[in-house]
Amino acid sequence: MPQKPNESPYSLHPAVILVQNWMAKLREKTGKSLEDWIRLTKKSGPSGEKECAAWLKKNHKLGTNEAAWIASRAAGKAIEDFDPDTYLKSAQGFVEAMYAGPKAALRPLYERLLQLGRGLGKDVRVSPCKTFVPLYRKHVFGQIKPTTQTRIDLGLALGRTKTPRRLIDTGGLAKGDRITHRIPIGSLADIDDGVKRWLRTAYELDA
Repeated sequence: MPQKPNESPYSLHPAVILVQNWMAKLREKTGKSLEDWIRLTKKSGPSGEKECAAWLKKNHKLGTNEAAWIASRAAGKAIEDFDPDTYLKSAQGFVEAMYAGPKAALRPLYERLLQLGRGLGKDVRVSPCKTFVPLYRKHVFGQIKPTTQTRIDLGLALGRTKTPRRLIDTGGLAKGDRITHRIPIGSLADIDDGVKRWLRTAYELDA
């Protein structure tokens, strides 16, 4: 469920879209709506979120993600994942919190990297998490993370692409993570033509 134009500077996180699609098909698939499952879990399930998820899997043959989502909602959690409006409001709060206090001086670096990322194409989506801001095309191709009080790490999904020493291997390829390299950014001067070139390379690799 995409957000309305101009409603938020950010896009729905893929996890929210996934949950929305699941909710739309839940009654057809299981015979119960999400509200039905929540009521049943609260009434008959064990105490504890993990215990409820295990109970839903064992007693009601739900999948791992389905059971976890229902157990989480029954416990009053995961609101951001279930409601698009709540996520979009929270997304802005995530960014404000990331660049508050000691990391406030990094905000101009974030804004410049965000501008460059969005400028790569109309298909770029920006969906903040609590500790970093990922950039999506078909998949995550980059992320902006305020790692320390003086440094942002621009993470890039470059796969096996040969890179200069400036790009630090994150170990992502060996671990199966999308982000394979990072570029430390400590000042606006660090956001040079090389950064722009490698950001575009990551974007184009996700075509």
